[in-house]
Amino acid sequence: MAKILIVDDEIGIRELLSEILRDEGHDILLAENATAARAARNAVRPDMVLLDIWMPDTDGITLLKEWAANGQLNMPVVMMSGHGTIDTAVEATRIGAIDYLEKPIALQKLLAAVKRGLQRPQAPGVQSAPTLAAFHRSVPLRELRRRLEQIVGSSRVLLLRVGAGSLAELVARSVQPANAPWLDLAAVTAPLDITQLQSTQGGVVFVGELARLSRAQQKNLAFALDRLERYDLRLVVATDRSLEALVGEGWEEGLLARLFEVSLAPPSIADVREDLPELASQMLLHLVEAGEVPLRRFSTAALNQLRNLPWPGGYPELRAAVKSLALGTLEEEIGAGEVRRLLPPDLGAGACGVSLDQPLREAREAFERMYFEHHLRLEGGNMTRLAEKTGLERTHLYRKLKQLGLQAGRRHEES
Repeated sequence: MAKILIVDDEIGIRELLSEILRDEGHDILLAENATAARAARNAVRPDMVLLDIWMPDTDGITLLKEWAANGQLNMPVVMMSGHGTIDTAVEATRIGAIDYLEKPIALQKLLAAVKRGLQRPQAPGVQSAPTLAAFHRSVPLRELRRRLEQIVGSSRVLLLRVGAGSLAELVARSVQPANAPWLDLAAVTAPLDITQLQSTQGGVVFVGELARLSRAQQKNLAFALDRLERYDLRLVVATDRSLEALVGEGWEEGLLARLFEVSLAPPSIADVREDLPELASQMLLHLVEAGEVPLRRFSTAALNQLRNLPWPGGYPELRAAVKSLALGTLEEEIGAGEVRRLLPPDLGAGACGVSLDQPLREAREAFERMYFEHHLRLEGGNMTRLAEKTGLERTHLYRKLKQLGLQAGRRHEES
């Protein structure tokens, strides 16, 4: 027995299709418009959707695009219309619909379409990262998406000029084709080889901050840069440094000239603060769809609390917080109290929160503990990246964490 969601603004059609499919043994859910369809899709996760194209609030094609952008098009969708065109059917299929039925719908055609849909292999796993396509209501992010599409149409290399609160990974994920590979060069400490690039073919090579790369990783970057065309790769790198500053830090000037040839300055989280509730909600939705966290949703009060934090660590810091809240909350709704209880009080606060009324040694230790907790969280416990970011030799780093009573993230290390 399958759960089938029928979305149509005509009650007669909903009742007719519902009766037919219930007689076939299916569990039927009904929605009279796109708003109800969204709620049903998020709450129940149907095995299949029958979706009308012409609806009063949001048309079916737009809703289909929205599900595709949100990573939610992992169930078969059959479009329905009484006055559609060939172009509409083609567009729906291109977006991800599996079939198209004209009204009035013949019984045998309906049953055949449902049977084909339910027999299709399960859609590939959803990536737990949204793209700019998911934020159709945000003017700054819509504009950023248009600029990005224009740039990547002509260049395989893009440098993002970023600062605190960087959205670099969101931008890079938006360049990544659906279900294409992703390679974070900061996580590669051994020499990069052809096999790794072959396994990333058609995907994206990403560097979240150039200044964090070691000399060996800079060589890996040059190796990948020379082979982008051969393996159909896009390279997206980000930095808050100037070309001159990186040269002063020992970078090869010729390599930097190639990286800085095409650049873009995306907005920071502070620039899109009003969109932060939607950004956090989309992150949570993708984590749920990917099976990384249980079904959860944010309350309005919780989203307002998240919006009021500065998030200097940008996209990785926000994502880590969203995942921690989803895993740590016991109820389906994540409320404001959970945000206060589960997120560290120093989140996004930099050096704030250290009492100046205690002895210097204790104040310094409190700051160091807060500093390392913050960066452990940002790097997901990856000790290689943590050592590079903090500038400490690994043995010294382990000793420091032990001294502060913090657990080293050995399980996250690269093999």
